[in-house]
Formats: sequence, C-alpha cells, structure tokens
Amino acid sequence: MASQPLTPAEINAALPALPGWAFDRDALAKEFKFGSFKEALAFMVRVGFEAEAMDHHPDWSNVYNRVAVRLNTHDAGGKVTAKDVALARKIQALSWVD
Repeated sequence: MASQPLTPAEINAALPALPGWAFDRDALAKEFKFGSFKEALAFMVRVGFEAEAMDHHPDWSNVYNRVAVRLNTHDAGGKVTAKDVALARKIQALSWVD
C-alpha cells in the first residue's frame, strides 16, 4: 500500500516544529553542521538506527562536518508523507546542533 502525500498546507503546518527544515523540491531538507567529522559521523550512525527501525531511510550526504538530509517517500511518488515528518522529528531530536 502506497503512502499518501501530504498537502502543501499539511507540510507547512509541520515545519514550525522542525527548526531549520525547509520544504524544497518535494522533500523536507536540512543541513546540519557539526564540530568535526567524528561528530557528523556519530550523528549519521544514530540517525541510521532510527531510520532502520522505521524502515524509512534518508537521502543524505556527508562532507567533513556537514550532513545534508532530504526526506521524501518513494512509494508516494517521491513526495513528502507523514513518515518523512516523523523521521525529521526523530532526526531533529537526535541533533545537538542547530
């Protein structure tokens, strides 16, 4: 069963609870900047366990101390769903940087 995409109004309603996140090109997106590569890697490992538990995996990249995260749902046609908002909330809770 495919996930249902959220409406733009539903996405905009979720963003105030997600500091620094934006709705960009059909995804929730944020770049995190850590103090070092080790911190960025530790963050990615912690997020990885949460994402695996949800069976919902981010599109992300890491360059030194930065981690860029994009969330959308493949089985919803690459649109944002409630699963993306839930994972963004978990990611935000795990982050110790703005």
